Order: sequence, then C-alpha cells, then structure tokens
Amino acid sequence: MASKEKLKDIVYSKKSTIHGTGLFARRKIKKGEYIGTYEGPAAKRNGTYVLWVYEEEGKEPIARSGRNLLRYLNHSVPGNAEFDGFDLYALKKINPDDEITFDYKEFD
Repeated sequence: MASKEKLKDIVYSKKSTIHGTGLFARRKIKKGEYIGTYEGPAAKRNGTYVLWVYEEEGKEPIARSGRNLLRYLNHSVPGNAEFDGFDLYALKKINPDDEITFDYKEFD
C-alpha cells in the first residue's frame, strides 16, 4: 500500500559516485518499505529514464519515461531496492544519505 508521505520527504538527488546524478535516502528506510512510484508518461521506445515493466509473462512490456526523482536511480549488483511493477521497495534497511540502487539486468 502506498504511503501518504511525499517522495521528496523520503529521497533526494545529488552527484553520485556510481554515475552522474543518483538517488539518496533522506531518512532511514526500513526493509520492505514502499519508497515511491516511478511516474511519467507512457514510452514507446527506450531512452534515458525509461523504465520497462513486464507485468505478465508472454505479454508486451509497458514503459514510462521517468519524470519524478526515481529517474535518478543507478544500477548496482545487488541493488538495495527493487521494483514491483512501477512501485519501488527497499530490499534491506537503507540509512540516511545512502544511495538507493537497483539491478537493471532484468530490464535490459
């Protein structure tokens, strides 16, 4: 279930040591906690900040062109967060000022 807390109260963006701009925790995020939803218009082709989601096996994926802070997520193996559809959840406890990452490999 989505939190009523605003995304900007949970995360912020700044220069990343991984790549370009990254997404960072503003406060402690508990394991399994909902972080936010990847929002933006539907995308028809791949590009910067496009997230592809495979909702059902055998069905065509759907994509969004990110327009909120989640577009700054960087890749890491393993990541400390993962998507369920377009909703992002913490895989483990994330401390304030930790960079939030996910494993892109499923989305190549």
